Amino acid sequence: MKAAQYLGDSKFGVVASTPISPNAGEVSLDVGYVGICGTDMHIYHGAMDHRVCPPSVIGHEMSGTVREVGAGVEGFRAGDKVVVRPLDHCGVCPACDAGNTHICHNLNFMGIDSSGALQNSWTVKARTLHKLPDHIDLRTGAIIEPLAVACHDVARARVKSGEDIVILGGGPIGQLIAQVAKAEGANVLISEINETRLKFAEDNNIDTINPAKEDIESVVMERTKGKGADVVFEVAGVAPAVKAMTEIAAVRGRICIVAIHSQPAEVDLFKFFWRELELVGARVYEATDYDKAIDLIATGKLDVEPFFTGEFTLDQVGDAFHALDTNPTGMKYIINCGASR
Repeated sequence: MKAAQYLGDSKFGVVASTPISPNAGEVSLDVGYVGICGTDMHIYHGAMDHRVCPPSVIGHEMSGTVREVGAGVEGFRAGDKVVVRPLDHCGVCPACDAGNTHICHNLNFMGIDSSGALQNSWTVKARTLHKLPDHIDLRTGAIIEPLAVACHDVARARVKSGEDIVILGGGPIGQLIAQVAKAEGANVLISEINETRLKFAEDNNIDTINPAKEDIESVVMERTKGKGADVVFEVAGVAPAVKAMTEIAAVRGRICIVAIHSQPAEVDLFKFFWRELELVGARVYEATDYDKAIDLIATGKLDVEPFFTGEFTLDQVGDAFHALDTNPTGMKYIINCGASR
């Protein structure tokens, strides 16, 4: 058995590991595939060493099969294909008490705050598992986690069929939000300055605008006959997007903040007053978002195959991170950790 450890300073080491037998309420998994996301890249660049505490096994976008179940676990058995919702809540804080366990005050984000999936075998609490239908392969299953992020964003923004949606930022999450919103029947426009990402959106039947070449407010108002966007997703995390989000929102429009802003941003609060706008945040996902993501793929409503950019083995984990670091417009690089079903 092997595990890939993040060592700090953009370095990984692959070491021998010993499978951990599951305790009561736990399940041990044979890991199939692990995707690399933006948070993983922040770890790679050393920005989260205070949480990760290297050397540590990271990775949370995963799929795998059940190898062994602990005492008291029901609903899972050896051989089941599963994905992990990597949020371990405390169960006693005010957020948990209110039913918001996904934003627990003491949240353990598995793969960041504790050992993650970049290994052949991973033991987790059974309550974090979601079963995959048999016709979804493990490779496809590796994209369930980021797709669940998009499902949560769309749910938080209360997107409805026929609404005009603008997504500011065409990275992997922005593109997935576009696909989920489109599946809900919305009219979707992605705003992005990178030509590769614009082409990706267009190749997958999403309308686009490059705000470096066109005035986004004029385009949105013309597209919506002067109404504006019913929902704006701010996914870019940059000042021009924050400025644009209030300019293009319709009266009583909803603005959903998806990007992580490490510094306070200047927001036009007058437009919130004048147009009665709503501002909502969206962080990670709930169990229902995982169920929605699995259903979208299982029923064929969403094709995620175009999102896969490259595949590496566990021994090539350093190469995988370097590949994404040097090709940041790639959508989803995945690491094959061994389980093949």
